[in-house]
Parts: sequence; structure tokens; C-alpha cells
Amino acid sequence: MSRTFTRPKIALIGAGQIGGNLALLAGQKQLGDVVLFDIVEGMAKGKALDIAQMTPIQDFDIKVSGTSNWNDCAGADVVIVTAGLPRKPGMSRDDLLDTNVKIMKDCATNIKQHCPNAFVIVVANPLDAMVYTMAQVTGFPKNRVVGMAGVLDTGRLQYFIADHLGVSVEDVTAFVLGGHGDDMVPVRDLCSVGGIPVTQLMTKAEFDPIIDRTRKAGGEIVGLLKTGSAYYSPAACAIAMADSFIHDKKRVLPSAAYCQGEYGIKELFVGVPAVIGAGGVEKILEVKLNAEDAAALKLSAEHVGDLVAEAKKRL
Repeated sequence: MSRTFTRPKIALIGAGQIGGNLALLAGQKQLGDVVLFDIVEGMAKGKALDIAQMTPIQDFDIKVSGTSNWNDCAGADVVIVTAGLPRKPGMSRDDLLDTNVKIMKDCATNIKQHCPNAFVIVVANPLDAMVYTMAQVTGFPKNRVVGMAGVLDTGRLQYFIADHLGVSVEDVTAFVLGGHGDDMVPVRDLCSVGGIPVTQLMTKAEFDPIIDRTRKAGGEIVGLLKTGSAYYSPAACAIAMADSFIHDKKRVLPSAAYCQGEYGIKELFVGVPAVIGAGGVEKILEVKLNAEDAAALKLSAEHVGDLVAEAKKRL
């Protein structure tokens, strides 16, 4: 008896640096067929064609296409939104609010029309406010809209810890909570190396500069590039989230998920440990924080609330 299999469809909104790398990584992991979308005529088509021509060389068998027509994104199972202006040197993520709310609103309107059943991962900054904008405009269930930030911030923290201790990044576990900004909360008590708590391997005086560098890691890259922001690592993080959804892995990933009382946060998308599976954000895991980290998370959430309030004025 013959059986028909349909590969997942992944729509990538924005064919800039992150979008191009998303398409490449999605292809290499064979997550599904990829549609790369951008309003700049030719950009998405050119990058998609370039990637398609490497498929026989890299031995990954998926369809990669580029478009400037939202109709080609119809029926996508996963939508990853990178559309928006990147930071420039001297800019904070918050400085992008005015322009990127308008862009996100347009994207959300089209996603609602063409991809009504999709799991949506938002990458654009200011991240937490953009996720809120996406959820409000689409009206999608909150478990189907999430922001990619905590995975990236945590990866940066893991790298800095491994580099400081001279150990493999594969053995470092960490968590960064809160908003995707300078008041994010790297939680020292949740960091370990090969199961050994970091508190036994590093003093607070050693760890504090790592916290500071993690918070400023995106700005450090912006300052070095001068004409853009990070793109390899954000793309890898969004793909990890999409992979967990498509394959129902139920990975615990720090994500900007909708909180309804968890950690004392209500009706905001804030970075928390989330279980991502076929149901989208299936669960938020609450862990006990010490008084200092709990206070820092509350402050970070309040900043997210301020940004969301500004975003609401523009919707």
C-alpha cells in the first residue's frame, strides 16, 4: 500500500543575513521545504537559488524557493520572522521600536491570512515587544507565538563560561531569563559544567564580568561589524526552536513565552524556560530563584511591560 508523506513547510520572512542563514541551516538539517520571503525584489530568489544549487553538493534534499509574494508562503507549518531593521553602533534594541512595530504589524497581518495554523518564531528587535505585536495582530493562541532570545543569550553565556574555564561548550549548561535587553538575567545558580555547579568553579568576582559581557554581547558584535548585527548565532537558535517543534522534541529552551502568572509575570512575553514540542510552547518551567535574581527578573519584566505599552500605542 502506498503512503503519501508531506514535508513540513517553513516560511522565512526576511531574506537578510539572518534569513539567508536560516534557509541554509534549515536545509542542512532537512527540517522541511523552505520558502524565503522578502519585499526586496530578487533578494530572496537569489539567495534561495544559491542554496538550491548547493543541495547536490551538500547532500540535503529539500526544496528551497525565494519570493516576494505572500501567497507562496501559504500553509507554512513554521514561520520565522526576521524582518526589521538591525541595530547600528550606538543603538539599543529599544531604539528600533517605531520602525519595527510597523514592519511586524504588516508581517503579522499577512501571516494571519496565509499561514493561519503556523507556529511563529519572532527574531526581530526589540524582541519582547515584537512577539507581543505578532500575537496581538494575528490573534493566534499564545502557545503558537514565541520569541527567540533566551536561547541566544544563554548560548552566549555558555560560550563565555566555557572560554573562561577552558572547557568544552558541550558540557556547559546555563539559563538566561527576562527580557532581551541590557537587564536580562543570567542565573548563576542554574549554570553548571559537566553537572558541577558553576558556583563551585568560579567566584562571584569571576562570574560578574561574564554576566556583563553576556548582556552586552549583541552590542559588542554590532560595534565590530559596524554595518549590521549578529546573524549566524540568532539563525542557529531559531532553527533549534523550529526543530524542537517539527520533531516534537520537547526541548527545554529559554524563550520569550507568554506568561500568565509564572514568576509573577502576567500577560507578557518574557524569557523563561519553555518546553517546545508539537503543541508549540507546551509548558513553562518555574524554578526557584534567589532574592537577587528574582528582583532582577521582576525589573526586567517591568521594562518589557514599558516597551509593550509603547508598542500598543502604535498598533
